[in-house]
Amino acid sequence: MHAMPLPPRLKLVPPGVWVALAWSASTAFAFLARVRLPGEETANEFTAVQFYRWDGLLILTIACALALLGSMWLHRRPLRALAVLLTAAAFLTTNLAVGAIQLAQFLAVDLALYFIAAGRPRRTGVTALSMALAVLLVWETVRLLRGWGIGTLEELTVALTAVVAWLLGDASHRTREYGERLRAQAATQAVTDERLRIAREMHDMVAHSIGIIALQAGAAARVVHTQPDAAREAMTAVETTGRETLSGLRRMLVALRHADQDGDRDRAAASVEADRLHPAEGLADLDRLAAATTAAGVQVDVHWKGARRQLPPDIDLSVFRIIQESITNVVRHAATTTCRVTVDYLEEHVAVEVTDDGRGRGSTTDTGFGLVGMRERVALLHGEFTAGPRPEGGFRVTARLPVPATATTVAA
Repeated sequence: MHAMPLPPRLKLVPPGVWVALAWSASTAFAFLARVRLPGEETANEFTAVQFYRWDGLLILTIACALALLGSMWLHRRPLRALAVLLTAAAFLTTNLAVGAIQLAQFLAVDLALYFIAAGRPRRTGVTALSMALAVLLVWETVRLLRGWGIGTLEELTVALTAVVAWLLGDASHRTREYGERLRAQAATQAVTDERLRIAREMHDMVAHSIGIIALQAGAAARVVHTQPDAAREAMTAVETTGRETLSGLRRMLVALRHADQDGDRDRAAASVEADRLHPAEGLADLDRLAAATTAAGVQVDVHWKGARRQLPPDIDLSVFRIIQESITNVVRHAATTTCRVTVDYLEEHVAVEVTDDGRGRGSTTDTGFGLVGMRERVALLHGEFTAGPRPEGGFRVTARLPVPATATTVAA
């Protein structure tokens, strides 16, 4: 059976208040045990001579004052508070004419042991338990040395409750530590995932742009003397691509800086505004990407299959990034002037294929981050990804991503 969780208001009650209430209840029980209650022939416990006299009431007052003081110290000085509570329990027991510290008088100590073990380092909890058991042992030893009777079974029962209280508190402490470790691991994993996402975005954006710039600059250098107009157009394309890349990097860096400085609400507002001003790229930008790459010297033929429909933003962006990175690899490594992009809208999937007739070494000269990034994107969306040389020559990249049934069809 699972323990019922405490209501939220009870969780706000300080541990010292619970200990004080436990002491009050145990003290009331000590009085009830020494009076004849309705339905009883005699009281459960014999009343000590001084129990109702001034000296007995003085002992009771001092013990209650010590217990109240220990309850007040429990949060700031747990071991000192426990020592005061143990003193109060032993002091009150002398007023009861019994041979052992009673369980009722030790109830507040047990509760304090639980709170100390649950909220303090384990060394502090072990010290607290040792103090409690030591008091019980000293109590019985002193009575034995004086030749008085002792309640061995009663004291063993009290010691057992102290150990159980400590074990429960220690278990609560370990559970909380485990939960904190899980939360820390989740936070660390979230940061790692976000860094990987940012790294993929920056790699896809920068690698493609630098590839286009390199092609345009090379073309301009070759025709600068023979075709100045073509060279001017190429350098204009280099300038445009460079500015767009710098603008994208600047937006990303500003977003990262705001993530460190602003609160959650400010970050959310900034994210909404950024999305409005600079919406995420997707398949709607594929024709522009193909045109820019074609202008740089690599002909990109785009073929659409199936009924085009609006894809979820994460899938739309991932498909576009896969195509963009594949085209970048063609530009940088394939040593060819053409490539073919096919986007196929299937009933429950969207499939993309990028092929070229180049050297068939799309990743051998690369650092490998491009293919790794594409594979990670597809894996996160539970899709299928392949990349490798074609038997007839060239290189092929394919990806197949599942699409939720809620995606709507749009005009091609």
